[in-house]
Amino acid sequence: MMLVLLLLIYTSQHALAVVVEMNAGEMSVLLPCQFSGFIPDDPTVMWTRNDLVPKSVHVQHKEGDDFQGQNQRYRGRTKMRPDALDTSDFSLTLRKPEMTDSGNYTCSISGGRGERTLEDVELQIKDQQVEVKVVEGSDSVILPCKTKHDLPEDTRVEWTRSNPELMLVHIYPHKSDQRKKQDGLYRDRTAVNKDLLRTGDLSLTLKHPTERDSGGYICTIYRDKDILRQKVVLQVKGWFPPWATALLVLLVLFVVSGGLLFHFRHYFMSVYKVEVDSGVESVLLPCKTVAHLPEDVKVEWMDSDDKKVHVYQSSSDHSDEKHQVYRNRTEMKRNLLRTGDLSLTLKHPTNEDNSTYTCTVYNREGNILLKKDVLLAVRVPQVEVDSGVESVQLPFNTTLHLPEDAKVEWKDSSNYRKVHVYENGSDQPEEQDQVYRDRTKMNEDLLKTGDLSLTLKYPTDENNYTYTCTVYAKDQTILLKKQVELKVRVPQMEVDSGVESVQLPFKTTLPLPEDAKVEWKDSCTILSSEYQSRPNNRKVHVYENSCDDPEEQDQVYRDRTKTNEDLLKTGDLSLTLKYPTDYDNFTYTCTVYSVEGNILILKQMGLKVRVCQVEVEEGVESVQLPFKTTENLPEDAGVRWEDSSYRAVHVYKNGSDQPHKQHQVYRDRTKMNEDLLNSGDLSLTLKHPTDGDSRRYNCRVWRNGWIRNKTVLLKVKGRVQVQDQTGDIRNRSSSIDPTPLMADQSV
Repeated sequence: MMLVLLLLIYTSQHALAVVVEMNAGEMSVLLPCQFSGFIPDDPTVMWTRNDLVPKSVHVQHKEGDDFQGQNQRYRGRTKMRPDALDTSDFSLTLRKPEMTDSGNYTCSISGGRGERTLEDVELQIKDQQVEVKVVEGSDSVILPCKTKHDLPEDTRVEWTRSNPELMLVHIYPHKSDQRKKQDGLYRDRTAVNKDLLRTGDLSLTLKHPTERDSGGYICTIYRDKDILRQKVVLQVKGWFPPWATALLVLLVLFVVSGGLLFHFRHYFMSVYKVEVDSGVESVLLPCKTVAHLPEDVKVEWMDSDDKKVHVYQSSSDHSDEKHQVYRNRTEMKRNLLRTGDLSLTLKHPTNEDNSTYTCTVYNREGNILLKKDVLLAVRVPQVEVDSGVESVQLPFNTTLHLPEDAKVEWKDSSNYRKVHVYENGSDQPEEQDQVYRDRTKMNEDLLKTGDLSLTLKYPTDENNYTYTCTVYAKDQTILLKKQVELKVRVPQMEVDSGVESVQLPFKTTLPLPEDAKVEWKDSCTILSSEYQSRPNNRKVHVYENSCDDPEEQDQVYRDRTKTNEDLLKTGDLSLTLKYPTDYDNFTYTCTVYSVEGNILILKQMGLKVRVCQVEVEEGVESVQLPFKTTENLPEDAGVRWEDSSYRAVHVYKNGSDQPHKQHQVYRDRTKMNEDLLNSGDLSLTLKHPTDGDSRRYNCRVWRNGWIRNKTVLLKVKGRVQVQDQTGDIRNRSSSIDPTPLMADQSV
């Protein structure tokens, strides 16, 4: 059940904070992000959560959604509007929210010159609900909804119900034009308090409740810029004895012509749930009636995405009206109008078929005679392993007799890439996606034994997908289909910013050859020229030919890594990373190769460096933003400190400060150490800090690209503070700096 609180606090025209509260168990939650500015060419919209590794929640480019680099916990659960970049509505829908989804989410946009934060949303998933129970026959029932008193006169209140269909229950103010929008089922049956604006009691009185009124009701209050939503679950218990209820149903169902059954349609809209395991040959979605149906009725099955699943009319199926997803997969019984059995058989169901299916019967005039919902849930077994195992098996066994010319195909849920193909009595490696080349294996005589299990070597968190095994006959008819979900657990290492070093542990007892190669890589992703996110996987450390190979390292990690001596003999392949910052928050993969290039062992480790925070009292003479890194940085390197609005705070280049490149707000207020490149101490001193300086600061060291990065969060304690959409911390009474977010970023 859900209690949603969407609280927006505004200062001038800038949103300072957004909080979304929801109860666990709901189907989805919307994280709002509206943009009114200029959208750059080739834009990229990003939703991130900085306390996770990787931090990507959802990415959308002009070409569509991009799930490469998405954190595994959000796989298959996020959605943005396809026309988001046209409508500037970048809101994110998160399906099946869980308690662990609570956290701070950032909506931002990038156009190639930098990233601009548009909205920070705090999501809070809570475990509570409001339920109201009443006995059928009562004069009325009150659905509670209360908020602060003395509401503005322009406050609008809507009571709605979404099941079995979206219905408007009550609107305040109850004007004549709005009365027409109210669903006929609730007309003249609802009322609210007369002085609700003064008292803040927006509760709804529902007269003469019946069982058909049972369900979830949402009270939505539109108050200035704020939106408050509360959900109340009403349960009306019937007082009819079972025999009387059955008799009433029979009497009404037999009146199938005219408008009587249509008038009482809400009585018969109930949702049945059908659960099956992945791998079954078919599933039956039940829909039966005792009514005598005329021969000219139309029976239509639809899914929750309004796709036609099956259509029966004029005594025959209409396969040409089906959506292609359901072609050759559905079947209804013969003589269905005579028997009243309108049930649908769906062949080879998968988790992609999880939906609410609606069976609707129409008469010749198009009026609804019968409507029923069936919820289908296909359970997919999950296999969990720890990173570092040599292989994992995705099980699939069948007792069916399979023909010798059958084809077996495993695919993943990422663009349906082919993982393994068995055809004509042998494996077909040329059909595999290159990601799985030389990493999969199936048993011999698999068609005879019925063991279609797949072995995947050296699994990583990048293999966290749902895998589907499909068996085809020679004519491409599907004989079997089953899914298995794989989850590779990656251990996490957390440290505070400012530690001198962190060790990513990896020890093995396997004997390693003396000529083996050890390679550590990160999980960095970059935007291509088409603004598509793709893996970069920078080399962090390479050990080959019995010694380290720094020439192979990415410059970001140069002089910052170390491994143990005799690592191949001791089996201790742990990596020490010096001066870690929040820019090092990645999943790191260690791979050991033989001299022929074959993988001998592989393991992953996640690193999270908490952002450095500095707090001072307003009025101090100065504050230092610390950043220490490796000594002897290149003499031609540049150093740039910038704030969260991309304004230059301090620039060092060509052996001296560059005050002419500073933003005027910081002119004559900053200082850095002498000989900073040799000492590696890049700390910044900021003089006379005020509450207006409370914000995030980034330090970047540049030499043909960024080679060092660090974030410092400064908080100057003053009056009550809030956080604005750029990530800056400000007093509520402070004015928002009008400086554009996309400032000059040149060094």
